[in-house]
Amino acid sequence: METVPIQMPDGTTVPVRLIPAKGERRHAVTADAPRPVVVIVPGLGVPGEYYSLFGGPLAARGFDVALLELRGNGNSTPKPNAASAYGYQELVSVDFPAMLEVVRERFPASTPYLLGHSMGGQLGVMYASRIRGRLGGLILIASGTPYHRGYRGLAAPGFLLGSAAISLTANLAGFWPGHKITAGGFGRQSKVLINDWARLARSGRFEPTGADIDYEERISRLKLPVLSITMAGDELTPPGSARHLLDKLPNADISTWHNPAPLGHNGWISDPESTVDYIEKWLRDR
Repeated sequence: METVPIQMPDGTTVPVRLIPAKGERRHAVTADAPRPVVVIVPGLGVPGEYYSLFGGPLAARGFDVALLELRGNGNSTPKPNAASAYGYQELVSVDFPAMLEVVRERFPASTPYLLGHSMGGQLGVMYASRIRGRLGGLILIASGTPYHRGYRGLAAPGFLLGSAAISLTANLAGFWPGHKITAGGFGRQSKVLINDWARLARSGRFEPTGADIDYEERISRLKLPVLSITMAGDELTPPGSARHLLDKLPNADISTWHNPAPLGHNGWISDPESTVDYIEKWLRDR
């Protein structure tokens, strides 16, 4: 695995990890059948390197793989503090183009497919709306929106009130101190990023701080293949949450699959076989 560090305008260094295709299933690259490079976008607070547990088996099936890192997470440095002022807008307009440039330079004959986990899927959809047609497709795993109306029962008001409390805490502290929360804290995060997430939970709309385009309108015009995978036992992204994100893509060619294995929100990363099987079939059918 090759690691390429990238420095962002605010001085943050973000690594991109590259895993070339290998193994007996590797297929030749031709003009009619370019080899996909699966670009994995982490969920909030999950280190990019952790996805090597999933990326390795994908590479063994004949697909080039790139593991991105969200600014401020994993091996990215420095960690978010009160001066951090990046959110969804900066990640998809600054970080993603820089990281995808490295991917395209390393795998020039491969077509990028963004695989987004959780928040990574939200960011992937937003990025796709900016570049219009430079991706082979989107794979969304355990990814939806935190919009409170996408949840049932007590989870609905829980997400509405909980997101507001998290946003308030982040603004008072200057950053989200998730690293001090033992379970489900999502790590230390920029307050702007948390505010963007909380706004999405409240309104159900992609309206990030500093937006330079109308993301809702751009997303609605996307025409590309999309595979959405939900997981049994996933309370963070139940089917209603995933459906709310897909409803924003009326012109996309959408496929869905519910993995019946009780892998929850993150378990599919370290237990990848069933999910990799399905993704391999979907990619080879393109």
